Amino acid sequence: MADPERPAHPAACAPLPVAPRTLVSPPLFTAAAMREIDRQWAARHPAASLMARAGADAAELAGTLASESGAPVLVLAGPGNNGGDALVAARRLTAQGFRIDVVSRADPARLPPDAACAWAGWRENGGTILANIPPLRRYSLVIDGLFGLGLQRDIGGEDAHWIEQANEMDCPKLALDVPSGLDSDSGRIRGIALRADHTLTFIGLKPGLFTADGPDYAGQLHLDLLGVDPADLPAAPGIALTQLESRHRLPARVQNSHKGLFGHVDIVGGSHGMVGACLLAGRAALRQGAGSVTLGALDERVVVDYGEPRLMFAVPENLVGRHPGVLAVGPGLGQGARAHALLEAALTAPCPLVLDADALNLLAGSPELANRAARRSHPTLLTPHPGEAARLLGVSGTDIQANRIEAAQRLSAQYHAHVALKGAGTVIAHPDGRYAINTSGGPWLAQAGSGDRLTGMVAALLGQGMAAGDALEAAVWLHGNPA
Repeated sequence: MADPERPAHPAACAPLPVAPRTLVSPPLFTAAAMREIDRQWAARHPAASLMARAGADAAELAGTLASESGAPVLVLAGPGNNGGDALVAARRLTAQGFRIDVVSRADPARLPPDAACAWAGWRENGGTILANIPPLRRYSLVIDGLFGLGLQRDIGGEDAHWIEQANEMDCPKLALDVPSGLDSDSGRIRGIALRADHTLTFIGLKPGLFTADGPDYAGQLHLDLLGVDPADLPAAPGIALTQLESRHRLPARVQNSHKGLFGHVDIVGGSHGMVGACLLAGRAALRQGAGSVTLGALDERVVVDYGEPRLMFAVPENLVGRHPGVLAVGPGLGQGARAHALLEAALTAPCPLVLDADALNLLAGSPELANRAARRSHPTLLTPHPGEAARLLGVSGTDIQANRIEAAQRLSAQYHAHVALKGAGTVIAHPDGRYAINTSGGPWLAQAGSGDRLTGMVAALLGQGMAAGDALEAAVWLHGNPA
């Protein structure tokens, strides 16, 4: 499958998604992990400064982004190392002939050592510090160095006012590491966040850039390793799923093939008024290569799909009672007594089981069913949207969205299942603690029937022999990248 078209970026920064020749999806690092990486680097290279490199590379990228209006560049410098990066960039840009307005209320006496050096270097070279953004002044670029990783509070006061002013400016915005106000671990907004056109993130990618509000606020991502060898970075449990890897690909089909080699998928759902959900899942399974598909629609008046006559139909109880290759339950299932009984039977099936939609709602409403699901010995895959995830965990949808990665991992641990928490930056969590954040897709998937198609795609890949966790990741990525 061809990779989506990728825009060109300045040579100083590796473009995202990762170049097609790279087979390994890039790791994701939390704020705590990045602090440890910085600490270890400083211990091994006491004479080197990552801030000097970060500021220099930020200035190089900023020089390509500033409009040619001749207007000055606005640099917002905060009270930490993020502000230090911005001040180094400001000094470099000044040397290139740009006019610079630096706005900061940081106390130089309380800055971290590297940031204090950057502050001193700016002042020693004749740079001035403004206490407020000059009113009505036009800028060619805004560089956001207010807050970096690990923001632990909601932004308010003058900082929030500066971000609000910057967001209203008609010029490009470049965020350093993460847009100020965006939680780098979760992608949630802490009160207010800068809506960047570009984000230059350093050494490693941060999970919050890819999920929840991250994709809307980070803009175009640029990764700058700052000269750090990726082989020196520690292992991380999370990856950004930027493309399919070899483990996500099925072997090429030989000429001497037949449908029995590519799995049989049974899908149970389709109660009265919701048969379409079951049909969509079945059609998607066939398109994804399943050898054959049988639907067990609770509304037994439907016995043929004229849009896809290859689909077979059977009594739902017969499907959950036999030994299918792969079983998917939930699309249009309903939550009545019959649906409950069908799910109860499906949980004993000795095969991979995909649960979506009303199957998840039934689990949430029945501790007995939930316990049976958690005790399954065969692979279980759950594909909830945030509302369904909230019901499964007994929390609010707001709680789920506040930390989507943590919610997916909790579900995975609770049900010993592979979980795809759908939404902006779908999070795929695995029982061994690994997770991936999908980078394909977009708001066009926010439509009725989208989840039903994903269910069919997952089931089809499982039926063709792909491992459960890989099948879920591959289906999510392909669902968002249908080209």
